[in-house]
This record gives sequence, structure tokens and C-alpha cells, in this order.
Amino acid sequence: MLRKLIQAGAALVLMTGAAAAQGFPMPSLSLGKDKPPPTQEEIDRQKAIDNAYNSATKKIPDKQGPADPWGTVRSNPGPQAKSNPNPPPARKNPASPQAKNTPNSPQAKSSQ
Repeated sequence: MLRKLIQAGAALVLMTGAAAAQGFPMPSLSLGKDKPPPTQEEIDRQKAIDNAYNSATKKIPDKQGPADPWGTVRSNPGPQAKSNPNPPPARKNPASPQAKNTPNSPQAKSSQ
């Protein structure tokens, strides 16, 4: 019991020690109140940057449609690839129980 209490106390000391190393007095935060207003030269520079950005974005062409990078690789789908509304009937598996009961099956011929 005493050992668990000592271990818990040591863990608490280690955690609070790391927090104390950061310094108790919090540094003052400046939210831009100490910054002087921009000069006319800085304003003109920012306007030039904004104008250059706007002219560059106007030069970008409009998107035409979805791009298909694999379009030249794929072959055109033939008439076989289209979905058939009337698929052919499924073949009977000779190993299935239904095929064993038919009169033309190999099992029926061998039993005769």
C-alpha cells in the first residue's frame, strides 16, 4: 500500500515538474494593438500583389468537363459489352442434383 502511494506521488511530482518548467508568469500576448498602421508604401505594395493575383486567376481557363486520363488507353466497348435485356438461359451443371434426374444425363444412361 505504501509502495503504491509513493509511486503515485512520484508520478504527480514528475508531471507537475514539467508544467513548472514552462514558467508560471504567462507571457503577454499581443493581438496587433502594438503594431503601427501600414505606411502608404506598404499599402501600394499590397495592392500590387492583389492586382497580380487577380490578373493571374483571370487567365486560368474555365473547366471544360471531367477529364478522363485513361480515355486513350481504353478500347471502345463493342456491342458485346452492352447489357443484354434477355440473357441466355443458364447451363445445367452435370454435378447438380437436378441434372441427375434428367433422362439424358450420363448418370441415367449408366443406370439403365
